[in-house]
Amino acid sequence: MPSSVSSDSFSGKSFSWDEPEGLAARGTLIVLAGRGEHGGVYERFGRRLAFDAYRVRALGDPSADPSVLDQAAKLLADESLPGPKVLVGSDTGARHAAQLAAQQTPGPDALILAGLPTTPWTSGSWESEIEARTACPTHRSRLTNDTAFRRGALDEHPDLPELRLDLVHVPVLALHGREDTVSPLAEAVGSYAGHPHVRTVTFNGGRHDVLNDALHRTAAATIVLFLERLRLSPELPAIAEGPA
Repeated sequence: MPSSVSSDSFSGKSFSWDEPEGLAARGTLIVLAGRGEHGGVYERFGRRLAFDAYRVRALGDPSADPSVLDQAAKLLADESLPGPKVLVGSDTGARHAAQLAAQQTPGPDALILAGLPTTPWTSGSWESEIEARTACPTHRSRLTNDTAFRRGALDEHPDLPELRLDLVHVPVLALHGREDTVSPLAEAVGSYAGHPHVRTVTFNGGRHDVLNDALHRTAAATIVLFLERLRLSPELPAIAEGPA
């Protein structure tokens, strides 16, 4: 599954992972990264979802580069990309993904919001930041050695769009780590309360970068099940059930 980039500068890169040769694509995920990240940080996530025949396009952090939102809108309108099309946002990317849907931007059939930021957080050191981000040693190594990743970005408090889930009319899958100290679980869950189209899944031991945390396989499997149900109907009918 080859990956490709669309430009020569990291700020403008769009990373791509496609379905294996010989398989029909089952849909498209457009990822909006969070603070300090670029789309390449989601390589492991992109490859895993592409293995299940979903195309993945990973962009940068809209809070640092507003042009990312234009890129996302163009991808949503790209008729060459198969549906259903799902916006995936992590950290600040989650707030911007929700904003695109709330503004009735054409194209998204669903949202996946991971590690939704709530109140400001300060790490004070790289050691504290990496500890808060992920418990996965592979991802820790990736971030530590990635010269394009911006350390200390979690300490930044950019102006973020108001979370208007009442204006979102597509299914929403919310993923959150129970041990997320950057965005405490209770605050995140409170943001989703009262919105019946939002399904919240929490991960025991999970930290802030839930898509790239130690339980990344479980997170990916949860997402695939959501996508398979979405392909059947926006009402998300059950696929597998226990005994009646």
